[in-house]
Amino acid sequence: MTPAREPRDAVGPAARVIAPEAAAPRATANQAPAEKAAPDAPATKKSGAKRAPAKKSGATKPAVTKSAVKKTAAKKPAARKTTAKQAASANKTPATKRAATKAASQPGARTTGEPSRHTEAAAPRAEASARRPSRRSISAAAGHAGTRRTDRPTDAPPLRVVPDPPESPADAITPDASGAGEFEVLINLLVEALRKAGSLVGIEDDDLEHRIAAALAFVRRRLTGDYEIDDFGFDQEFTDKVWLPILRPLYKRWFRVEVRGVENIPASGAALVVANHSGTLPIDGLMTQVAVHDEHPTHRHLRMLGADLVFESPLVGEFSRKSGTTLASNPDIERLFAQGELVAVFPEGFKGVGKPFGERYKLQRFGRGGFVAAALRAEVPIIPCAIVGAEEIYPMLGNIKGLARLLGFPYFPITPLFPLFGLAGLIPLPSKWIIEFGEPVDTASHGAAAADDPMLVFDLTDQVREIVQQSLHSLLLQRRSVFF
Repeated sequence: MTPAREPRDAVGPAARVIAPEAAAPRATANQAPAEKAAPDAPATKKSGAKRAPAKKSGATKPAVTKSAVKKTAAKKPAARKTTAKQAASANKTPATKRAATKAASQPGARTTGEPSRHTEAAAPRAEASARRPSRRSISAAAGHAGTRRTDRPTDAPPLRVVPDPPESPADAITPDASGAGEFEVLINLLVEALRKAGSLVGIEDDDLEHRIAAALAFVRRRLTGDYEIDDFGFDQEFTDKVWLPILRPLYKRWFRVEVRGVENIPASGAALVVANHSGTLPIDGLMTQVAVHDEHPTHRHLRMLGADLVFESPLVGEFSRKSGTTLASNPDIERLFAQGELVAVFPEGFKGVGKPFGERYKLQRFGRGGFVAAALRAEVPIIPCAIVGAEEIYPMLGNIKGLARLLGFPYFPITPLFPLFGLAGLIPLPSKWIIEFGEPVDTASHGAAAADDPMLVFDLTDQVREIVQQSLHSLLLQRRSVFF
């Protein structure tokens, strides 16, 4: 009965060698080669069962042993391969396992057999990304650097991030605070410069600071739109704060204007000022506006009437309207009279401004007397005004009519300085000016219906013209010199 036990001994070693392969299916799902080895175990036992009857003869014993040994030898490399992959799977980092699980959960991913090539290629990159610290985390970088050092003792404390020392309160200046500081420094420098300039011209510090505060308040109102204008576009604040201060140096120091008869202008109520017009450029109207405001006890604003060309010109029309100039039309004049405004008209128009220097102080025709009819209808007084000195600021020696028509101007003047000296020729000559306001001409006695009488209108127009002409002749005789 001993020979019957020998085949069991021959098969026994093979079974013992294959036993680890049978245990391989209990490994993780990633060990695909181990799963293939599981079906071979029953095959081996079946082979042994088939050869069991042949064990009765001793000749078959070596063959059985040789076959078992061959199968054992064939299975041993698979066992080694499985063991190596099990070790590799055990060494995988959590990041690699998560990448593999994610790849396996995707549609169409392989769940059995060998891992996909994409998973094998992504594993090294996942391991490298796990070893690489995040750039956004300084603490992770410090901890990663500590784990890579092999010479560091295990009981050493972990590395920690040391924050930067806090800035001192003097250095901790926010951008808004620094910007405000720079703006304040600039304001202080500007104020100091204005104080030095004011001291040079004789302005005291208190007066200068008051003017600076008023200027800043004006700018604030302009930026916020907190100002008023009337129906004609007249901006009183702009006129008082900007326009008249610009004209005053010319009025006081350049032309040295002398005003006479300002008491003939009523303190209140509507009135019509009728003046001669000359000077190539209409500067005489600006000087009359300053004279009425500065010399009159109530500082009245003179509302002048202008032609269409004034409002069609760029910038000139805008400044003219803001300073009180209105289009010369009877409806506008009547509305101004109804509001009690002091209105000024220059009946000569461009014929008076553009007349040659040889015809200086000779009044041109006063038109058809529309201003007189408006005064009669509103029953307001007419105040004649004579201006001496404006004829000499731009002595008009010639007129280039062709160029004037090309540019759309009523005339193109030639003066001793223009256009020979270019823009320098636009500087007016410093002649001596005299502005005289005559006694008012009453219109209320004629009644409002007299405005429809053309003969009465013509007579009053000619009367006002003669008064202005006589005043010019009288002033020319009194003037000592053109410039003094």
